[in-house]
Amino acid sequence: MKVDITFQPEWETSLDPIQGSSVATWEQFKLAYESEQWTSSFSFNGLLSYKHLHHLELFPHQEKTAKRVMEEMDGKAILADEVGLGKTIEAGLILKEYMIRGLVKKALILVPASLTGQWAKEMYDKFFIPAVAQRKTYVWKEADIVVASIDTAKRPPHREIVLDQEYDMIIFDEAHKLKNPKTKNYEFARLLNKKFCLMLTATPVQNKPDELYHLINLLKPGLLGSQKEFSRLFKEEGEEAVKHIVQRVMVRNRREHTGIQWTKRKVHSIYIPFTTEERNFYQKIYQLKEAPASSLHGFTATTLLREVCSSKEAAYMTLKSLHDRSELTDDMLTSLIQHIQDISTNSKAEKALSIIQNTEDKVVIFTEYRATQLYLQWFFQQHGIISVPFRGGFKRSKKEWMQQLFKDRAKVLIATEAGGEGINLQFSSTIINYDLPWNPMRLEQRIGRLHRLGQKSDVQIYNFAVKETIEEHILSLLYDKIELFKNVIGSLDTILESTDTVEQYITETLHTSESQKEIEVKLNHLSAIIDQPMEKEGSN
Repeated sequence: MKVDITFQPEWETSLDPIQGSSVATWEQFKLAYESEQWTSSFSFNGLLSYKHLHHLELFPHQEKTAKRVMEEMDGKAILADEVGLGKTIEAGLILKEYMIRGLVKKALILVPASLTGQWAKEMYDKFFIPAVAQRKTYVWKEADIVVASIDTAKRPPHREIVLDQEYDMIIFDEAHKLKNPKTKNYEFARLLNKKFCLMLTATPVQNKPDELYHLINLLKPGLLGSQKEFSRLFKEEGEEAVKHIVQRVMVRNRREHTGIQWTKRKVHSIYIPFTTEERNFYQKIYQLKEAPASSLHGFTATTLLREVCSSKEAAYMTLKSLHDRSELTDDMLTSLIQHIQDISTNSKAEKALSIIQNTEDKVVIFTEYRATQLYLQWFFQQHGIISVPFRGGFKRSKKEWMQQLFKDRAKVLIATEAGGEGINLQFSSTIINYDLPWNPMRLEQRIGRLHRLGQKSDVQIYNFAVKETIEEHILSLLYDKIELFKNVIGSLDTILESTDTVEQYITETLHTSESQKEIEVKLNHLSAIIDQPMEKEGSN
């Protein structure tokens, strides 16, 4: 047998202490050997990352989720924990496990624009994953782990570069926004090349079962068959038959099942009286809504009544828009503006100021309207209170800056609905729902920004409603009746599978009912629908 010794001269040279340079030190050899042991592990039973993450406190439900996704779901799953249970931690843990095993090198994390910096920081600080927040075009190819917004990724010139990549794992945060297959976001997500995929959402079903079908079809095409087959199964076999299939790709942890001792939610329903001038303006809009020949009717009138309850500034912006579209006459606008000019006090703002002045805590205020947000910032400034705004129109860097200013300097953060998802504000424990949303899931998103893992104090929740207005109906007949703020909305996703959206139902109730009594009957009916699944769940 002929022996190949051609390697010998190079090998002898490498051993020479003077000439040699290619032989590793003993420490380097041990590290390489240990690395090979980790990456050659083909077992998916248990977590390998414990030795790497001594500093990280993991909760049992998070460990269980990571194991299940890897052992039973082949790395393709919807993480649908209730708000505040740490879906980001679960996703980071799963990503870390696959990286340790050598199965993931290149990953893309698509999140809301305002959260790219936060995600990148959490991946590095908690998991030692060198994630890079996308800011330049070249990052797509140069960095192995990229955090970006889907709105940026889907646009040229980024789109072509991203779709040309082969990703080992893609993570979608706020994945419920991909529910509509007719959108560009959905189509872009469908075209991405990926081996493993995680979809994070606290609200996997918001309106109809078909939305869940589309999410799962992105994750595992063909699992549910065609949309027609899925709809027929749901109709004929019922919810349980569908659940059996969905559980193969979805993990949903509820607070009451985690075993964690949560701080309490202390709820304060505040019914605020209008001043005479505010009441006159509200009544004027209400009369126009009821007048047969009025152009203010239906959804437009209902929106205006809500805005009057928020601020005269919000109402004025809508009135001006209606006038510009010739839906409001000059005389009518002049009359309404006179009512606005008579108002010298914002009763809601005065109450918010009182709460802020009587607490040492940082306060988060949620309003539905940008005009109200700007007014409140000015109003608080007049009383020496530093506040910062947070809204959807801000660029990513400005949103991150506003969050940091709130944490370090300002006492108040005034957020529109853009602040209801994604951001972590557990360093504050006081929330004022200045304007109540009409969709309870949006409300839970708001509260979940503060009442989440890491919150050390009981969360004070102040819910504002103006007396003898449409707001009072919502607070007293819906939210207070079923104690929706205290009972975390774990079962609402089930309710919405068989009814229209709560928000749509309330809107239609308020602008189609012919009397106050009819409004009460319909809202009481809605309360009963929501309450039944909660009672059933509590009895198990």
